Amino acid sequence: MKFETPATENPIDRLRVVGKPISRIDGQLKTTGRAKYAYEWHDPDIAYVYGYPVGASVPKGRILSIDGSAAMKSPGVLGVISALDFNDLKKGKLNTARLFGGGEVQHYHQAVAVVVAETFEQARSAAALVKVDYAEERGVFDLAQAKPKAEKPDESDKPDTAVGDFDAAFKAAPVTLDETYTTPDQSHAMMEPHASIAAWDGEDLTVWTSSQMIDWWRTDLATTLAMDKDKVHIMSPFIGGGFGGKLFLRTDAVLAALASKKVGRPVKVGLPRPMIMNNTTHRPATIQRIRIGAGGDGKITAIGHESWSGNLPGGSLETAVNQTRLLYAGANRMTAMRLATLDLPEGNAMRAPGEAPGLMALEIAIDEMAEKLGMDPIAFRIANDTQVDPENPERPFSHRDLVGCLEQGADRFGWKDRPAVASRRDGDLMIGYGVAAAFRDNLVMPSGARVRLGADGLVTVETDMTDIGTGSYTIIAQTAAEMLGVEIDKVAVHLGDSAFRCLRAPAVSSAPIPRLRAFTRPA
Repeated sequence: MKFETPATENPIDRLRVVGKPISRIDGQLKTTGRAKYAYEWHDPDIAYVYGYPVGASVPKGRILSIDGSAAMKSPGVLGVISALDFNDLKKGKLNTARLFGGGEVQHYHQAVAVVVAETFEQARSAAALVKVDYAEERGVFDLAQAKPKAEKPDESDKPDTAVGDFDAAFKAAPVTLDETYTTPDQSHAMMEPHASIAAWDGEDLTVWTSSQMIDWWRTDLATTLAMDKDKVHIMSPFIGGGFGGKLFLRTDAVLAALASKKVGRPVKVGLPRPMIMNNTTHRPATIQRIRIGAGGDGKITAIGHESWSGNLPGGSLETAVNQTRLLYAGANRMTAMRLATLDLPEGNAMRAPGEAPGLMALEIAIDEMAEKLGMDPIAFRIANDTQVDPENPERPFSHRDLVGCLEQGADRFGWKDRPAVASRRDGDLMIGYGVAAAFRDNLVMPSGARVRLGADGLVTVETDMTDIGTGSYTIIAQTAAEMLGVEIDKVAVHLGDSAFRCLRAPAVSSAPIPRLRAFTRPA
């Protein structure tokens, strides 16, 4: 299907269903506890068993031996799966660290074993008896220490940009700012932990998990286990918080699959809180230098933003400079990013990757520059608005109303009546009024869904996308109802199942746990 001309009038423009205040389709399920999350799937006819992971107690080194004999003698224990037994496990395309297998420890708490037992408590108790001997190696964990050796990543990451002559313009500017800002490492702590249930039916694997991107997980799990992707069935109908930390295949799914294969039973694995912090992705620390030059009229003549972050070998940047490339005008511009090698858990997406630390530093710098100029910080931002890509002025924004947002916010907030800077106190605390701009330079990717109209008039929408609490079930139902001219109670939405992947025949195994039907039509 091609779209080569403007759509003009579209059924969705009627807004008969879309935009109306209706109760969320999944709301009652969630508020009554009937929405099943990954670890909660339970069939009374199936004897589930539990896996408890063992994390590396050194931050870098080699595993010399893993002794699970004491654990195997503990009550209820069915098996101990050792990383040393899986030296040939591959690494998924989207993973930086190895999730399991082999004798290398790349970071603290990297999974080195999993103990499987009849109950969770038995597995946890026995896991403490697993003895691991290491040859610890010296590592680098501090970004400031590693900064001098940071390197320019591959050009495909577009680490550097330049327009005009930043150095000359900055030196010539009547008013300048040159400041360095730092942000710490930050970790996810979503309410629902990373958790999976795995069950095998012959060569077919079914995994109930907490995943934001079903097909990414399915592809990388198949790669890791060296099996046909069509034999992997993944389901994740509800997610109790993702924020980027569940975009990529994680250890719990791999451990559950390997453990289930070994003991011949469906296995539940949930990562303990400490392992979520150290065994999944996190937001890397940054060091950022921002330089701004402006004339007495407040117009920016030079703006430069440099950032350093760290990751494991082969890891990606924390793209902290990207918003500076687009947010404010300035004829002479420069941005640069450098990547240091650190022996920390994988750095990757965590709720606005790049934007969160980068905009923080930029907006502080903009406020400090306004203070130097003696300008109202809103007026300074408005004076440097741009309606074109500052790095490519021939590329206009289709629509951008930052000025309107700032003016409306100022009016609603009573900005003109704010007290002087640092003039209000509550004991030792200063109480201030602040302003900041932000935007999300989001990705645009193809998407698809399968829609069926039944003889009873029921419209069924199926797609393997997941709902991370943002109301996708309801929004998709509204869209389908609007476009097809039916009432919303005639729409059923099924999400978070790899069998729903658009344009592919479903490869659904006869796994021993019933497949999800997340939502039938509302009562």
